[in-house]
Amino acid sequence: MSEIKAWKLRGYRPGAGLADGAAQPDHDETDWLPAQVPGEVHSSLLAAKQIPDPHYHMNVEQVQWVERQEWWYRAEFAGPEAPASAGERDLLTCEGLDTYATIYLNGEMVGEHGNMFRPAVLDVTGKLAYGRRNVLAVRFDPVMERIQGREVPGQWGGYGVERVHVRKTQSQFSWDWAPRCVNVGIWLPVRLERFREARLARPYVRVLQADSALAVVLVEAEVESWVAAGPLQVSAALRLDGAACAGSAAVQDGRALIVLSVPNPRLWWPAGMGDQPLYDLEVTLSREGQALDTHSDRVGLRTVALDRTPDPDEPGAEHFTIVINGVPVFCKGADWIPADLLSGKVDAARYEEHLRLLVEANGNMLRVWGGGQWEKDAFYELADQMGIMIWHDFMFSCALYPDSDPAFVAEVRAEAEYQVRRLRNRACIVLWCGNNENDWIEDTERWADPGHDFGGKATYHQHLPEILGRLDPSRPYWPSSPYGGNDHNSDQAGDRHNWVAWHGMVQPRRFGEKPGRDWSPEGVSYRHYGEDKGRFISEFGMHAAPVLETLRRNVPESELYFGSEGLLFRNKDNPKDKGNMLMRAHTGLPKDLAEYIDYSMICQAEGLKFGIEHYRRRKFHCSGTLFWQWNDCWPGLSWSVLDYYAFPKASYFFAKRAYAPVLATAHDEADGAVSLWVTNDTLSPLADTLEWQLMGFTGEVTSRGQVEVRVGPNCAQRVACLDSETLGDGSRCEQVLWLRGLDGVLPENRHLFVEIKDLVRARPKVDITWERDGDSLVAHLRSDGYAYFVWLFVPVEGMRYSDNWFDLPAGQTKTVRLSHPGRARLAPEMVQVGWR
Repeated sequence: MSEIKAWKLRGYRPGAGLADGAAQPDHDETDWLPAQVPGEVHSSLLAAKQIPDPHYHMNVEQVQWVERQEWWYRAEFAGPEAPASAGERDLLTCEGLDTYATIYLNGEMVGEHGNMFRPAVLDVTGKLAYGRRNVLAVRFDPVMERIQGREVPGQWGGYGVERVHVRKTQSQFSWDWAPRCVNVGIWLPVRLERFREARLARPYVRVLQADSALAVVLVEAEVESWVAAGPLQVSAALRLDGAACAGSAAVQDGRALIVLSVPNPRLWWPAGMGDQPLYDLEVTLSREGQALDTHSDRVGLRTVALDRTPDPDEPGAEHFTIVINGVPVFCKGADWIPADLLSGKVDAARYEEHLRLLVEANGNMLRVWGGGQWEKDAFYELADQMGIMIWHDFMFSCALYPDSDPAFVAEVRAEAEYQVRRLRNRACIVLWCGNNENDWIEDTERWADPGHDFGGKATYHQHLPEILGRLDPSRPYWPSSPYGGNDHNSDQAGDRHNWVAWHGMVQPRRFGEKPGRDWSPEGVSYRHYGEDKGRFISEFGMHAAPVLETLRRNVPESELYFGSEGLLFRNKDNPKDKGNMLMRAHTGLPKDLAEYIDYSMICQAEGLKFGIEHYRRRKFHCSGTLFWQWNDCWPGLSWSVLDYYAFPKASYFFAKRAYAPVLATAHDEADGAVSLWVTNDTLSPLADTLEWQLMGFTGEVTSRGQVEVRVGPNCAQRVACLDSETLGDGSRCEQVLWLRGLDGVLPENRHLFVEIKDLVRARPKVDITWERDGDSLVAHLRSDGYAYFVWLFVPVEGMRYSDNWFDLPAGQTKTVRLSHPGRARLAPEMVQVGWR
């Protein structure tokens, strides 16, 4: 195999490149630019200083011309020394062409392609210059020229409705967290390979059963053969830590089935539940002892199921629980969007930082959202290694899709078959989902006619289930997100998107009922999470600003003030002041930029804490929380908890604490009492002494008590109820309930009784002392009053903090460790500190 590199790039007005000879081997490349491949045009132009950085200020508006150009790539490469012999084939594979591409080899057109999400595989046998110079050229036509004016009847989708006609990242056409930045180019590698007589498709490793004693694995190998000769044989082997099991089978009707029995297997578990051993898989295709093709992979052995049995404790409702290796799992995580406006800027290191931060935050799942893209191989490989389960949408979102068009259906089916084959061996992927919100929004648009047909319905309810049943029966499939029950966003079945908070949607509703909204501060309050009886919450969240450093890097100094045009440009949600309604409910309105950053972060962080704690108390009536959203594609004002540079917002640390494997929480009951709960996500029983203290903000303890806690594995349990007499008198706006495990099992937690804006307390004084511990910097913080929202920040990507954005009661000391894998020495003067 040979990857083709050293590409060059040039733009033309549409239709002009071919006339200029851009496809010809002897074309003059004097004025061509070096091209980043894998990548896209914007990144190459940016590297050549031909465009401004689209992430900065309003520069993205200045690069819109890129999508209207015709773009050509050219690369020279040496052909094989000798022509293909009888029975040999030379295949050119372009793994990712974004999007409408025509491929030329040595001046001859050899193929056309129109899908970013599947490769172009071209047989170029006999078309290469063997032993000599070859020239490969790829022309990309402007996307809008191909799709402009095309419609889907009844279309309600936003963000450029023509997008539904092209198989590429939908959010590139803009979204409510991203500006329009339509990429174009060779976004994945291009390679030339020679095969003899036959080749393997991607073998399928299906775990039929798995427990601690035995795993039974079916290896299914599809074979493409073009030579009628002797019988073909496939052998397969799994190896781990010196142990191996192997088998072989003859190829019949284009495939071979091999059953491997693995004694005492080491099973793959989600993060927090066990290890993630990966077996080395090697599959070899041979004829008469001669190897013709091999395939290598690393696979985790585990089973997965979706439990949708009735919930006996909540009549009329059913479970929606992911079960791994026979064990139900509470899924803790977030929704994943493309990590950059420019696909060429996302590499394995970028993936690793984002995924490692999830595991460090006690997360175990990401949902790859349907308006994004099928990610690069490194994303899924890292998820396998780290134990991050993936809920994977197919790439359809927030629109009607033209599946009455046979050509569109054929393209979608080819894409789905390719991606399922590509990813079905990844242990991390635990659920396939047909789309994002299309069934739900269509029903709310035509609410008086429930159950009607719509553009895309056949894709999600017929084509994808058929393909998955044939190619990957090992995983559950869910038609849409949200979906299930009497309303696609029901709290009785399936998964739910809770957009009562932030978007003011009125829930619950049923089929046939007109949707409603409440735009009041009370209507958008995150307190509504406490009313939610949903079975699996796959979206919920609130906006927050990023850290000031991110804004400083991307907004001119003259625009760094609250309400500026430059700051509002960072916010792609509408109306622009939607966050003000939320802040009115919880913090009050900010007066300046510093207050806006803090207040928006407080709303997001407190909201996620409140919601996650509520849903975890309902374990397994509710079986998962995936908040919207994990990451950002540009330096925006959005729902993300990690900003564009992976600087954590306050909500990251609030979620990290709320996702702790074991957690004590407090819940305000309707009668004024406070119930205490313990959630245990581990597979072992939990024992601790839970101490509660009702404290004033100046440090006095007005009442306290202890509860002996015994909680079984993998469950949530109410352990005590504190009535008003036990709690005693006092103004709740001047008090906090503090929880901690005296035996060190349960981490500290706190419960505030009123909104942040209604707390009555003086601003405290916080003293900090510093010490070094190896390459780490250690801060010891102590306050003379109740310090709220205490934070430390170093404006360097990759920083790690043992804790951040925390509360510090009067008279207590908090120790925070700061470290950076690439910096040997951190100095106290590098650290910014703040609190409320």
